[in-house]
Amino acid sequence: MTSQHLLAPLIGVVVVGVGAQWLAWRLKWPAIVLLALIGLAVGPLAQVLASTELLSGWFATQGFLPFRPQETLGPLFGPVVSLSVAIILFEGGLTLSLSEFRLAAVGVRRLVWLGAPLTWLFCSAAGHLIGGMSWQVSLVFGAILVVTGPTVILPMLRQAGLNRRTASYLKWEGIVNDPIGALLAVLVYQFLVYAQEGSGWVRLLEDVGMAAASGALLGGVGGWLAGNAFRRGWVPEYLKSPVLFSLVLLVFGVADFLQAEAGLLAVTIMGMVIGNMNLPGIEDMKRFKEYISVMLISVVFVLLTANLDTQVLGALDWRSGLLVVAILFVTRPLAIMMATARSGMGFNDRILLSWIAPRGIVAAATAGLMGQRLQEAGYESAEKLLPLIFAVIIASVILHGSTIGPLARRLGLASKTRDSVLIVGASPWTTELAKTLDFLKVKVLIADASWSNLREARLAGLPVFHGEVLSEFAEESLEIAHVQAVLAATSNDAYNALVCTTMAPEVGQSRVFQLPGQLGSDGETRAVARERRGNIAFDAEAVFERLWRWHVRGWKFYKTRLTENYGYSDFLGDCPAEAIQILVLSEEGTVKFRTAQHESEPSEGDTIVYYGPERPGREERSDKKLTA
Repeated sequence: MTSQHLLAPLIGVVVVGVGAQWLAWRLKWPAIVLLALIGLAVGPLAQVLASTELLSGWFATQGFLPFRPQETLGPLFGPVVSLSVAIILFEGGLTLSLSEFRLAAVGVRRLVWLGAPLTWLFCSAAGHLIGGMSWQVSLVFGAILVVTGPTVILPMLRQAGLNRRTASYLKWEGIVNDPIGALLAVLVYQFLVYAQEGSGWVRLLEDVGMAAASGALLGGVGGWLAGNAFRRGWVPEYLKSPVLFSLVLLVFGVADFLQAEAGLLAVTIMGMVIGNMNLPGIEDMKRFKEYISVMLISVVFVLLTANLDTQVLGALDWRSGLLVVAILFVTRPLAIMMATARSGMGFNDRILLSWIAPRGIVAAATAGLMGQRLQEAGYESAEKLLPLIFAVIIASVILHGSTIGPLARRLGLASKTRDSVLIVGASPWTTELAKTLDFLKVKVLIADASWSNLREARLAGLPVFHGEVLSEFAEESLEIAHVQAVLAATSNDAYNALVCTTMAPEVGQSRVFQLPGQLGSDGETRAVARERRGNIAFDAEAVFERLWRWHVRGWKFYKTRLTENYGYSDFLGDCPAEAIQILVLSEEGTVKFRTAQHESEPSEGDTIVYYGPERPGREERSDKKLTA
């Protein structure tokens, strides 16, 4: 195949995969569901359509061919999938905080040390008794299904909105079980191969020891060396992410060379070591890895799903459907409920964990490799391994992906919606703003490191946070996932910019605002560079010092609700020329701070909050409009 013929499908997979992620975000669907459907459409479904008499000629004349990734990529298919999975697992390990592990430690230990063996046992039994596979192949089948798929779980969690504790259970289980399940499947497979050769337990123990030692040693040492190199300044900032990227691939390759599938364990441990070293600039590296991981998940899942052959899917019968039902509704719930009994885990948490167990890339890649090799080794019913694993993958991805959000909300395990406003910096002006928001039934929180600065807000009965908003404590207790808008309103322009740039990845760049920087005597702004700050709130004159002076002069906040008979143009005619627009509150409760550009014009039903000089009778008039 020429480079041009190879280039087109690769570009198409990247564009379609990332496009599916965006569409899932817009539709509030789990992205993995759309990725699975797209892969099936361009692969097996296209194969079926191209084989029909009605459409075969049209496919040929238009130059369209069913997408077969393994044929298209040839020998590159396996390495592309393996390296992508390694990077995805490293990124998952990088996000695993030991503080989160302490939060869910007992539950995670139960899920790994009891849940995994029980899942293996029950799935193996179901594969033999219901699926009709031999006991040998069923043991491999059960071992593959131990993996709950962090490549699927992590995108699901990103959109499901679970509370922190429940999300930690699923995240830790998926990432820890992923290399363990893959390693277990490899060991069972190797034992079966060695049994054919007359060897067994001795060889198996050697492989277990080699895999554990190489994975832990290379991952731990590699992570420690990389972290210390970054901390000592041996690597410049612009090279940190590329160097780390290269080291991940190196550690994975060396570990996998020493022992098959040990590379997965090695990169996971490497990510955990680096992620918990509290390195300067680690958040930037995490973001870079997350961007790469999102793209790779999109690409690899489309590739694996599209690689399914129609003959593989044709091997599925009613027994296969019954097996999938048993895996989803019997074996997983039974294993988890038994494993987490008397663990201190909430009952609702246990119910959710019993249901949510989507399988993903590692399971697909492992099944594709081992199914073929077990057939070559002469094991009966090995041809059923791949189609049955993919049936479980597709069913679990679609069912679990589409139900995790509604089920979490039904069980009371979902985080609250983004319904609060965080104001960083307590002052008389921000306190009055918070009072106005509270009057409008908008949840508001004022944060400041000074207890005395919070005095007025506390006396007014407003919710406050005493502490540094950029601290680890704040990260664990503020629940930024609930925040719909951030206003950094301290007297320090650089600090305001730091708050906005830190919170933008979580809250959204369009929802972080800060006061404009101080103006010099010559009229030139002396603020932080635009690309290093949040959106400029209100207008260029609303600097901290002027807001303070206006407050002393008696300026107040006023509220006006737009109606059918009183539109935005009417408001502009009544509003004092010197007043500044602060925010717009929609009927749905969405707060949008105004900027100098005023990106969108308020519409009927919106409430405009503005700040201006006191005018006799104005407050009463605006309140009447508000309640009209």
